[in-house]
Amino acid sequence: MKSRAKKRLSLTQQRSALGVLFTLPFTLGFLLFFLYPFFQSILFSVSELRITQQGFELTFVGLKNYLHALTVHPTFVRVFVETIFRMVADVPLILVFSFFSALLLNQEFKGRWAARVIFFLPVIMGAGIILTMEQTDYMMLLQSGPVADPTAISGEALRDFLFQMRLPEQVLNYVVGAVERIPMIIRASGIQILIFLAGLQSISPVLFEAADVEGATKWESFWMITFPMMGPLILTNVVYSIIDSFTAPHNELVVLIRTTAFGGAGYGVSLAMSWVYFMSILAVLAVTIRIISKNIFYHE
Repeated sequence: MKSRAKKRLSLTQQRSALGVLFTLPFTLGFLLFFLYPFFQSILFSVSELRITQQGFELTFVGLKNYLHALTVHPTFVRVFVETIFRMVADVPLILVFSFFSALLLNQEFKGRWAARVIFFLPVIMGAGIILTMEQTDYMMLLQSGPVADPTAISGEALRDFLFQMRLPEQVLNYVVGAVERIPMIIRASGIQILIFLAGLQSISPVLFEAADVEGATKWESFWMITFPMMGPLILTNVVYSIIDSFTAPHNELVVLIRTTAFGGAGYGVSLAMSWVYFMSILAVLAVTIRIISKNIFYHE
């Protein structure tokens, strides 16, 4: 009996074992399908690739491809910096929109299920068949020419209006840019809305009832209960939004890397660009996670 009792795992060990089992499919998939291409891309980024009759051959060139990308290529550095700044501008907007959309969808009202479906439509719109339809529409639009919408508020009109209000130029540029990116922000917020909504529904109503008994207002309950309890999910959505912003198919830098590989400076330079981009993503994620993690309340 004593030997059996000793072999039983503690609750912490059981949770650790479940965590290992949960991540096991990803780990196996990474080792089987991504590990070899991962190291091969490092090799290609420091080599010059030439196509031969037997396949291809590599010539080691050291950091030449990286120097070419950073100092010789005419647009890489500019597009790289613009991508970083666009991410810094877009991610807060996506988080704010998705968080308050989830708060709205968590309220009790008629037709709530339909509203949730509508808010999730941007994710469905990203499906391949819909994306193909959109690209076809864009091609038809390019062939026929743009059609102006007299009822739409253009960025220039909004800029002129805000300029008359004597706003600082930095504030003016940010507001105008945010308004112009509203369709993109809505489309990029579907997954984040679902994550926030799941978190809101997991908060025990007992906490809000206790706050009401203590005389707390709705505003105080939000900042003292809702917001702290959503901390881990805020971090999750920040990480997801950053990665999604950096890897989106319409990302200008992703397109540049692809065109460089198959119609530009070559495969080695393209992979050098990819590794510079990849390491910058890791750096941004590391700094972001470190800053946000210090202010997160984790609960069981």
